Amino acid sequence: MTTELTLKEKVGQLFMPAAFINDSEEEVRKLERLIKLSKIGGLCFFHSRASAATNYEGKKEVLYNKESLSLLKQLINRYQKVSKTPLLISIDAEWGLAMRVENTPQYPYAITLGALEAEDNLIFEVGKNIGIDCRDAGIHWNFAPVADINSNPNNPVISYRSFGSNKIRVANKSTAMMKGLEAGGVLNSAKHFPGHGDTATDSHLGLPLIDKTKEELWENELYPFRELVNNGIDSIMVGHLSVPALADGSTEPSSLSKKIIKGLLREEMGFTGAVVSDALNMHAVSKLYPVKGNLEWLAFDAGNDVLCFAENVAEGIATILEKATPDQIETSFKRVWKLKEKAYSFNQDIDMDRTIKQEDLNLQIAKNAITIAYGNKEVITSFYNSRILGITAGNNGISKFFESCLNTKEFPVMNINEIQKNQGKDKLQKATKILLAIYPPSVKPNNHFGFSTTEIEMINEILATKEVVIYLFGNPYFMNHLNPSSLNAAILAYQDFEEFQEMAVKHFLGKLEANGSIPITLDD
Repeated sequence: MTTELTLKEKVGQLFMPAAFINDSEEEVRKLERLIKLSKIGGLCFFHSRASAATNYEGKKEVLYNKESLSLLKQLINRYQKVSKTPLLISIDAEWGLAMRVENTPQYPYAITLGALEAEDNLIFEVGKNIGIDCRDAGIHWNFAPVADINSNPNNPVISYRSFGSNKIRVANKSTAMMKGLEAGGVLNSAKHFPGHGDTATDSHLGLPLIDKTKEELWENELYPFRELVNNGIDSIMVGHLSVPALADGSTEPSSLSKKIIKGLLREEMGFTGAVVSDALNMHAVSKLYPVKGNLEWLAFDAGNDVLCFAENVAEGIATILEKATPDQIETSFKRVWKLKEKAYSFNQDIDMDRTIKQEDLNLQIAKNAITIAYGNKEVITSFYNSRILGITAGNNGISKFFESCLNTKEFPVMNINEIQKNQGKDKLQKATKILLAIYPPSVKPNNHFGFSTTEIEMINEILATKEVVIYLFGNPYFMNHLNPSSLNAAILAYQDFEEFQEMAVKHFLGKLEANGSIPITLDD
């Protein structure tokens, strides 16, 4: 690669606008023209315009396309061909390309990996596999790991994407993921600095306020980022957060704060790698700066080297050229160019061999993550040896869990929808012991994780009137909607993947110990 670029072209290298896999030919050609004219440095891929978070919350229909991966590869090739310099291609693939692309490998969420006790080697392997999947698609940079400590159970945007609520576990597991991604041949990025875990506002839609002292933040939220800096993280993504204690009392977004980026991150924490802004289309910042190019300038001037999801590229380049010093531009350009050189050197230095295949890896994680949240082994054994009624909530039809259980032990199974319709009421009235498999429709906490208020009330009524053992195939924060004092036992299986349901069955049958630890703090 060559660095023989004009100053304007070097500014263009700092821009990473969005690219959409399922876009119209008209929009694809429009982006090709932008690449040619503005000499941008890279692209960040999303599934479609409707799936981008600021649009997704507007409930626009996201169309399924089983050919998205093939289309992604074709688009990357098209965009690379029209670029003067090799493009740096990025994506959010926190739990695999499946986060953005259909029919691609999906690995467990970070909150599931957070339940692993002494198996951080499995997290390393997840990172390595994800890296290989990205490289195979033509992607150089994965915006992961999430280093946020999720301490707010109502966090609408981090939650399951965090390794948990303990700073040391989050730091250790983030580091394992970071090293795995590097072994897989892709760049990594810790996000969302200085910590998005203790918020109840989605920064895609508004600006979260974190009202803590600097001492509190330094000891907790900043701890994983400090550890990742010490372990050589490639880049850090700065979130759109208002953190007055870190900005001399200012409520400005952290992504636009010189105090936070140049002061705290660069000077106090000693980070020398690339800083990338969180998506600049997010409403936490985009609605504050209507003049085109102004937001891009402020983000750059605050210390961001890469301007992700910049929507006003031409205006942003012009404003930066007008206001920035050549040294300021050169400093950021060199950081970006260093990333590119590392990304493209991976193509020669890293092989594509997987140590563990996806299916086997997910199975090992499922085996080691399963956790007893309430109750004990003896309670579950007594249930297995008793007459029970199986009830499924949130999963239409018979679940894989019950299907497998019935191969060993015969008992009636019904769906909570039947109870709502007053069907099978006799079965429920006669039963004293209930084996309840819960599949929350949503992994996000909004609207009771996708359950209706009536369904939550019904589950709690069953808990209050029967002896109940729960197997939860979803976000463990769902447990906060239940009355724990009424529970005989609750087992966290975390995911609804077949591998996790299979391990849950083995646990219920007494053939598997629960060795996982709850990665978060649940309500008493």
